[in-house]
Amino acid sequence: MNECFVIGKIITDIEFKFIYNSKKTSIVTFNVELRNKSIVKVKAYDDNADYCYRNLNKNEMIFIYGKLGSKDILFKKVIKV
Repeated sequence: MNECFVIGKIITDIEFKFIYNSKKTSIVTFNVELRNKSIVKVKAYDDNADYCYRNLNKNEMIFIYGKLGSKDILFKKVIKV
């Protein structure tokens, strides 16, 4: 299983979109700067996307539990630090 745990600061605005496929899917994307100054793109879908859009803001420190992809992290759970 490909799991990751990341601590960092949100450095971009949280972008909310809808993807229209067989059903409506909501998605958010934002970038997080890690302590070593590297930047990771984070994506979240459906209920997780709604949670991120409502509760997270730019410049907040967060702890992310997710799945590491080749270009991004797929968000599963987040905790504000």
